Amino acid sequence: MEANAGLVAGSYKRNELVRIRHDSDSAPKPLKNLNGQICQICGDTVGLTATGDVFVACNECAFPVCRPCYEYERKDGNQSCPQCKTRYKRHKGSPRVDGDDDEDDIDDLENEFNYAQGNSNARRQWQGEDADLSSSSRHESQQPIPLLTNGQPMSGEIPCATPDNQSVRTTSGPLDPRQPVPVRIVDPSKDLNSYGLGNVDWKERVEGWKLKQDKNMMQMTSRYAEGKGDNEGTGSNGEELQMADDARQPLSRIVPISSSHLTPYRVVIILRLIILGFFLQYRATHPVKDAYPLWLTSVICEIWFALSWLLDQFPKWFPINRETYLDRLTLRYDREGEPSQLAPIDVFVSTVDPMKEPPLVTANTVLSILSVDYPVDKVSCYVSDDGSAMLTFESLSETAEFARKWVPFCKKHNIEPRAPEFYFAQKIDYLKDKIQPSFVKERRAMKREYEEFKVRINALVAKAQKMPEEGWTMQDGTPWPGNNPRDHPGMIQVFLGHSGGLDTDGNELPRLVYVSREKRPGFQHHKKAGAMNALIRVSAVLTNGAYLLNVDCDHYFNNSKALKEAMCFMMDPAYGKKTCYVQFPQRFDGIDLHDRYANRNIVFFDINLKGLDGIQGPVYVGTGCCFNRQALYGYDPVLTEEDLQPNIIVKSCCGSRKKGKTSNKKYIDKKRAVKRTESTIPIFNMEDIEEGVEGYDDERTLLMSQKSLEKRFGQSPVFIAATFMEQGGIPPTTNPATLLKEAIHVISCGYEDKTEWGKEIGWIYGSVTEDILTGFKMHARGWISVYCMPPRPAFKGSAPINLSDRLNQVLRWALGSIEILLSRHCPIWYGYNGKLKLLERIAYINTIVYPLTSIPLIAYCLLPAFCLLTEKFIIPEVSTNPASIPLKK
Repeated sequence: MEANAGLVAGSYKRNELVRIRHDSDSAPKPLKNLNGQICQICGDTVGLTATGDVFVACNECAFPVCRPCYEYERKDGNQSCPQCKTRYKRHKGSPRVDGDDDEDDIDDLENEFNYAQGNSNARRQWQGEDADLSSSSRHESQQPIPLLTNGQPMSGEIPCATPDNQSVRTTSGPLDPRQPVPVRIVDPSKDLNSYGLGNVDWKERVEGWKLKQDKNMMQMTSRYAEGKGDNEGTGSNGEELQMADDARQPLSRIVPISSSHLTPYRVVIILRLIILGFFLQYRATHPVKDAYPLWLTSVICEIWFALSWLLDQFPKWFPINRETYLDRLTLRYDREGEPSQLAPIDVFVSTVDPMKEPPLVTANTVLSILSVDYPVDKVSCYVSDDGSAMLTFESLSETAEFARKWVPFCKKHNIEPRAPEFYFAQKIDYLKDKIQPSFVKERRAMKREYEEFKVRINALVAKAQKMPEEGWTMQDGTPWPGNNPRDHPGMIQVFLGHSGGLDTDGNELPRLVYVSREKRPGFQHHKKAGAMNALIRVSAVLTNGAYLLNVDCDHYFNNSKALKEAMCFMMDPAYGKKTCYVQFPQRFDGIDLHDRYANRNIVFFDINLKGLDGIQGPVYVGTGCCFNRQALYGYDPVLTEEDLQPNIIVKSCCGSRKKGKTSNKKYIDKKRAVKRTESTIPIFNMEDIEEGVEGYDDERTLLMSQKSLEKRFGQSPVFIAATFMEQGGIPPTTNPATLLKEAIHVISCGYEDKTEWGKEIGWIYGSVTEDILTGFKMHARGWISVYCMPPRPAFKGSAPINLSDRLNQVLRWALGSIEILLSRHCPIWYGYNGKLKLLERIAYINTIVYPLTSIPLIAYCLLPAFCLLTEKFIIPEVSTNPASIPLKK
């Protein structure tokens, strides 16, 4: 299916398939050449003032900065000189900013307003062609811009000037960045050379910058030549022997927690357990007969609190940390000059109501996905619009157009984060991390582009506040198919992709697909879990990535290497075949200083999940998680003899498991183990299935009949064929027309009827907290999960900002836990097949029973009031012997 081919809407049961053309392409505008030699930020000409003098931005050190950079720094930057850190004073004709009222300069209101309106000839003189860059694509200038540093970026590691070091340096020799910078008072009306701009002192500082930057660039060049990325090299200088050895090394390792930290923690747990046992023994053997109901209630509550504490503490017994090696991943699967062998990944973004989930937030998430540091032909982004809102569709169309400019900008300058709203909110030092002379000017122009993009998105939001009586209409006059969110056909639109989705530099972009599943009255749609299962099927038909990663619409990629971090586990020979998902911690923006609503969940994300990672893996928390597609299809992992052995606690209680005929058939089927171990062979071979019933009878444990496959996965031969491809990819026999028809078919509302979707396959139905239930089913089959905490947080999201939203969130989690407790998938009685470890089961039990703690907690809090009202106490009185009391004389 080609990108920009139009929106496709249809219903399988109604035999409808409609393609709506949508022409939104715009030709790129030409780019004008840039010239200039002076400004140390953008490389442009400094220019002259209205009186014909050379423009001097800083009167303290005369650091050469042009008028546009000066105005931009005053308006959106630090309002200070990049060199001496002195606050910029307002020049005539400049707009006022915060802090100008404190200055004693003469007001210039007429020139200020003329400047703002762009009517000044002086502004045209110093602004030049920069205004033409706001709506054009960004390219490199044909000729490098000669700067005072010969085109080399300056380090910017210069300490601020203080009253103690305001002196002129007269010594010679190379510049030491640790020494204070000389600060001098200059008269802007005089020649700048007389103040040192071209003298020996200035040249020494520039040469010092050049030497240090040349050294840094040589280190970076040698590091990238070795394929090390941003990680430190091994000192091999690119020797083939060392590279080959690194390629064979594990892609990750377990970093044990120091025993000096872990042993005291375990000792405290044991001591508290002993004390708790003595306390409960005393309470149970010393009843209070005068207040027996109150005493019994208090003992029951205390026993429940003790059990809750045990359920919470024991899963933390084996915490671990993990470390990944991105350089080894690159050497093994993504060598420069060779086709990338990294696995394809499909990224899912789910949204429902654009009024509650702003389209601008979703757009930032999508832009951060499209610009990840991963081969573009290996990444596909699917946006699920479960509310069938035309606002989401149109905002995604605008996002696709802006991505053509944003993605090459991110990859060219290697910026972080790659969500524009959060990137432009950062304050940067232009001299510190400057890589190319054109960076500052391109960043400024890109920020203007993003501001225009925000205006267009906000205009769409304002337009969507009130729905017309006749319903929404698309740009070509076609009625929007999703005007009724509860009764509409399935819709698919490919905005970007392998056939037409190119950026402004002519490079390919990742595929971006809009999906809205079909909804009809009388069908159960299962909310988010149903939408995610629809994305599993449609992505398998269109791209079929071997791995899936899902994020909420408000969780953007804060680390562009997050996908590679996950692949260090998924593609590791030691972990990949038995890892169902890699879970990243949730981090949030916009949380107040004191975190009054406990949105950070530090205990859960930084302690509990680390403890589970040392057992069988962390629970699935609903977002920021990379899945093995085969695990979502309900398949069992490839387990070794060691993995199949019961854990030490079960061994000590029940003895070793006998390996009888049934056990061997169930767990250690040699043929199946070999079949699943081969990465290039599908789990079920289509040729074996086509051989008929005879082959099925011969290998009953390996093959399934075509009828059984349809009963399990649904009646889509294309999707069933895609499930066989363990390494992903599209079957070579399919064509775009078949893919398009099947994509509409697999998102139809009746596709899951009489199948195992939501029961054994995909996201599991039956609870509003489908994430906990889905992860538990995978762990019960024997899969393990991994907790990945890179130094730079992989994802960041939005947290509730008021008490009402926070309480609603906690209430939803509690209701979901109770639903699991009362379902057949309850960890207390489900999954006793020897594959779920005991401590992992205890952690899941604690997850679903914690809401019940509110009942004994309320009862225990009310006991003191009852004791005061009834004058009866839950603790027995201390008996005293009257004879021992001395009598007063």
